[in-house]
Amino acid sequence: MNQDKGWKLWITFIAIFFVSLNLRPSVTSVGPLLDTIAADLGVSSTQMSLLTSIPVFCMGLFAPLAVPLQKKLGYRTAVNILMLLIGVATLIRIEFVSYAGLLLTSFLTGFAIAIISPMINAYIKERFGDKMAPVIGVYSFAIGGGATLSAAFTGVFYETFGKNWALALGIWGLLAIFALITWTMAVERTPASTEQTDKESARNPWKTTRAWIILLYFGLQTSLFFGLTTWLVSMALEQGMPLLTAGSVLTTMTIVQLVGNIVIPSMLSKYPNRITWLYGLIAFGMIGAIVLFIDAGWSIWVGAMMLGAALSGLFPIGLLLPLDEAKNNREANEWSSMVLSGGFMMSAIIPLVIGIVYDQLGSHFYTKVIFAVLFIFMALSIYWLQRNKRHV
Repeated sequence: MNQDKGWKLWITFIAIFFVSLNLRPSVTSVGPLLDTIAADLGVSSTQMSLLTSIPVFCMGLFAPLAVPLQKKLGYRTAVNILMLLIGVATLIRIEFVSYAGLLLTSFLTGFAIAIISPMINAYIKERFGDKMAPVIGVYSFAIGGGATLSAAFTGVFYETFGKNWALALGIWGLLAIFALITWTMAVERTPASTEQTDKESARNPWKTTRAWIILLYFGLQTSLFFGLTTWLVSMALEQGMPLLTAGSVLTTMTIVQLVGNIVIPSMLSKYPNRITWLYGLIAFGMIGAIVLFIDAGWSIWVGAMMLGAALSGLFPIGLLLPLDEAKNNREANEWSSMVLSGGFMMSAIIPLVIGIVYDQLGSHFYTKVIFAVLFIFMALSIYWLQRNKRHV
């Protein structure tokens, strides 16, 4: 019996890992080839930034659908349908070699990711209860892993496949196969919301000040992540780096983030004070943003590593904050949906703003200013969170 339980636990970990691995490549694979695709299709930086902003906005707009869809279909069926959508929408980029095709597939993948993210968050709360921090670590690690893989290999695929950027983007859809297999094995085909769960009372997050503060924080740190994954390679190219070297800067940042996604959540059990962690990570990230202003060849490498280290903790703690507040599974689902919904809608703005500013001024100086300002507002949101409740 214990062996069966242990096997089930491991396959659940693996399933969460593979599902989460699919939640970024369709978005982050665009960044390494952003300038290349723009030149080939004859579109502006502002138009290219929409390929990040649209799916991220969708992640926010459609996140509230997670609750009714999970109740109707259950975790197993709902996630499988949405994962299939991510896989197909990403793969068809190989054939739809146009800006309109990229916009459509960005919308479809953003729609699916929007609903899966809060659903996985709620599933972790329901399945693992007070031992969820290490599982959130696996979840964050896998999301970072997907971003790292796409940052590291999209440019390599582009060079390997005869400079075919459509194939380099579309090949990431194959990852969905592993998610579909493992999720089907791990999760039983029963709706997770029983009659008793439906009767649980829950505070409305949209009417709770603390939920809005958490949403603000989550939106700011996610804005930083998508701003960096969209424009860091372009910033490196502006310094005169070749494409693969510039892509390596983004890869370096995501590798550092990947390591931290495992290390920091595992340390949260021993040092659980979220506020202390957040202030420390924000201060470290702010230094990294300032380093980017230094006019030297090493600065973008060091800045990228420091920003990756900061993001590695800011994101998983952002996922934990609404779960910490939740009194039951229903609240976990509704609070996560609200925070991810509003947060991702916020973060869709920054890549677009950077693209507009860059088109107007032709320099990434103000891109660096925007990154620094995001850290300042993050610190203010945490201060507000601390004032709203003296401990977390």
